[in-house]
Amino acid sequence: MIDISCDVMVIGAGHAGMAAALFAAQKGLSVAQAGTTGGIDFGSGFIDVLGVHPTAKLLEHDDPWSAMDSLRREIPDHPYARLKTDEIKESLREFIAFLDAQGLPYGGDGKSNLRLPTPAGTVKRTCRAPQTMIPGADALASKAPCLAVAFDGLKGFSGHQLTETLGRHWPALKSATIRFPGLDGELFPEHMALALSDAKRREALAEAVRPHLGDAQYVAFPAMLGILDCTKVTTHLSQLLGATVFEIPTLPPPIMGTRLRAAFDRGLPVLGVRTLSQKTVRGTQKHPSGGFTFTVGGARDEYRVSARSAILATGRFFGKGLRQEMHGIRETVFDIPVAQPSGPDEWYSQEFFDPKGHPADRSGVRFDSSFRPLGPDGQVYHQNLRAAGAILCGHDWIREKCGTGLAVATAWKAVQSLTEQLEGGN
Repeated sequence: MIDISCDVMVIGAGHAGMAAALFAAQKGLSVAQAGTTGGIDFGSGFIDVLGVHPTAKLLEHDDPWSAMDSLRREIPDHPYARLKTDEIKESLREFIAFLDAQGLPYGGDGKSNLRLPTPAGTVKRTCRAPQTMIPGADALASKAPCLAVAFDGLKGFSGHQLTETLGRHWPALKSATIRFPGLDGELFPEHMALALSDAKRREALAEAVRPHLGDAQYVAFPAMLGILDCTKVTTHLSQLLGATVFEIPTLPPPIMGTRLRAAFDRGLPVLGVRTLSQKTVRGTQKHPSGGFTFTVGGARDEYRVSARSAILATGRFFGKGLRQEMHGIRETVFDIPVAQPSGPDEWYSQEFFDPKGHPADRSGVRFDSSFRPLGPDGQVYHQNLRAAGAILCGHDWIREKCGTGLAVATAWKAVQSLTEQLEGGN
């Protein structure tokens, strides 16, 4: 058993957990973080703030901030209703500044949603996106001549599907399917990205693309243009082809998840965060003095973490923050009561693709204005505990297209509230 003491224990390693660990460390707090594979590993890299409201009408928005004003009025229990617009913007600024410092720059002005092509040939609205994907918004808006490059053996990315779907409104979009230089059989984005760290491999790729280029001003690749060197790879290919190169996200598991995970794995320890990767909280003990002791373990090592406070950022069902049982939905770490429909028969709609979503999709822990979870009596569960991200009730981040923005903003607010309390001596 290895003993660790810290100011804050962050439980979860998805977007909210990573953001909470980052913000807490930047506040000068000592931080330990535990968690396994989460939503960050399967994300597109887009930072959605708000794309759809109301979901029942599937009403999409180019201005996420005016849509948020409406959401706050109509869904007062939504986490965004407990946040000011300036707080959300500041949280995103700090989050993106960290990623930029780690060599993963983001683009977009943050004022309006970008419109970017997806691998399905649809158009995605998002507030911010990796810089390697930003030219796709310009290409799409101008309907400029563009070549979409697909690869033999790479599943989940079809140039034909792109042109058949998106090409209806973009006649100058063409596609070609080629062999990736030096790799045969089934391809995976991570292997392709690692291969492109070699300049000679990039030159060979450009030679394979050039015969299909025609009058293309833009060239779209599936997201696999490097991992830690994606800006260099994209810039080099643009120079080699004489056209603006950009990426389109691939289906999970995507390379953007690998890039984000690498950025945090590299950057958080520099800030002093003790990361307990691929380890889960197996036991919790609350102390009368206000702190906690956590038992954290993985396949081999086990840790005893003494923390003055904690942030719960475990996500919902995918992150294992919530568990569906026969007669109810349970929170898995502290067994905090979960806001949920009254019975299993009311968890879901009769229609699988009901645009209103399923009632269970808004399940989660109740919380106050400081993002402290509430106990069974409606009172604060623990003064030194905060919650952030998808574990919070009142939102449907998938249909509202607000997942990463909500995770980052609620983590920022939770850390702000917790810091004020700890500095006050409580």
